[in-house]
Amino acid sequence: MAIESLNPATGELLERFEAMAPEAVEAAVAATFAAWRAWRDTDFATRAERMREAARLLRRDAERHARTMTEEMGKPIREARAEVEKCAWVCDYYAETAADHLAPEPGESDGSKAYVRFDPLGPVLAVMPWNFPYWQVFRFAAPALMAGNAGLLKHASNVPRCALAIEALFREAGFPEDLFRTLLVGADQVGAVIDDPRVAAVTLTGSEPAGRQVAARAGSALKKTVLELGGSDPFVVLEDAELDTCCAVATTARCLNSGQSCIAAKRFIVVEAVYDRFLEAFTDRMRALRVGDPLDEATEVGPLARADLRDELHEQVVRSVERGARVVTGGTVPEGPGAFYPPTVLVEVGPGQPAYEEELFGPVAAVIRARDEAEAVAIANDTRFGLGASLWTADVERGERLAARIEAGSVFVNGMVKSDPRLPFGGVKASGYGRELARFGIREFVNVKTVWVA
Repeated sequence: MAIESLNPATGELLERFEAMAPEAVEAAVAATFAAWRAWRDTDFATRAERMREAARLLRRDAERHARTMTEEMGKPIREARAEVEKCAWVCDYYAETAADHLAPEPGESDGSKAYVRFDPLGPVLAVMPWNFPYWQVFRFAAPALMAGNAGLLKHASNVPRCALAIEALFREAGFPEDLFRTLLVGADQVGAVIDDPRVAAVTLTGSEPAGRQVAARAGSALKKTVLELGGSDPFVVLEDAELDTCCAVATTARCLNSGQSCIAAKRFIVVEAVYDRFLEAFTDRMRALRVGDPLDEATEVGPLARADLRDELHEQVVRSVERGARVVTGGTVPEGPGAFYPPTVLVEVGPGQPAYEEELFGPVAAVIRARDEAEAVAIANDTRFGLGASLWTADVERGERLAARIEAGSVFVNGMVKSDPRLPFGGVKASGYGRELARFGIREFVNVKTVWVA
């Protein structure tokens, strides 16, 4: 089986790789397990030194890494540079905080002493997506390696060059040769890796169907999983929102990474009193976005990562229109090379339409009218997903009160939903379980061990 790296802006074949044979996968898992048995006994100072070096290398070679992302999956180059810097940040963050996050905690008991310690589990398999091909990996790898674990990366098959570059970076930073390995394999080989007794746990960022399959396979082997799945995030606009700022952020929240983000705002739920004003201003901003070559510094929206993903998105738009939605702008597949799709605004969106029920992974916004605050919250929660949500109001206390009623892993009041190494990140309902980042993330893949002394 060949794994191909294609430029989605041009269709050009960048590089072709052969998938690893089963015996090569076996050798990689064995080598990583052996590397982990030594790494687990290192102290935090040793781990932190390597992790800080990884951050330094990311910053030193930021342009090369950014260009690798842009060429391989179409991310606008300015956003790719920001992604590299964010990866360096998470490396620095865990180098600084891991020892405190995993420090033993005293407990009360009937013995002379009792405490809880946090020990490494072993190699963790990470099944990662293409949309943030560096960040998704580093937000797993930095805490995992700092906790004393090892990493096995099964990256999306359309970003093999990103996957290999990350493996090489950890090696150059001074981590043991096989502590972090990339497995160039197809989806059909993942199950065997999950089953391997040397693999201690699994983390996946991806689609809901992929999450269900991986969780079922890992569950049958009694292995811990963390899942960060899809989202159909609500962006709720109340009558007292500051509309200029709100509309500017709404445009970014929908179209960052060309709209290919699990935590992108997708359903814009606007109360009746400001609906028309919001729609006009938001549509103007969506129309004004610059679509084009992702290597051009002026580009704001690049291609989707693959042509089949563009076609799937357009089919969701078409089905939504067939069921009653109306296109205000965009909604057509442009002629010419590349997997491009225009920033699109849909109105008259309601239950039964893909734009209401499903995740739209691209620059398509569904603007939904609500009578009042109560209906806006009800619509926000009327989804099987629960990843993030954004609330806009001039009354911060009101925003915090409503945040408690939103069924999501993160709620941002007067801001765009984003991940931050200092804050836990994850979802509820069909958006997954477990948390990444902050103290919660580094404690997902450790043995929470009670020690009691007579």
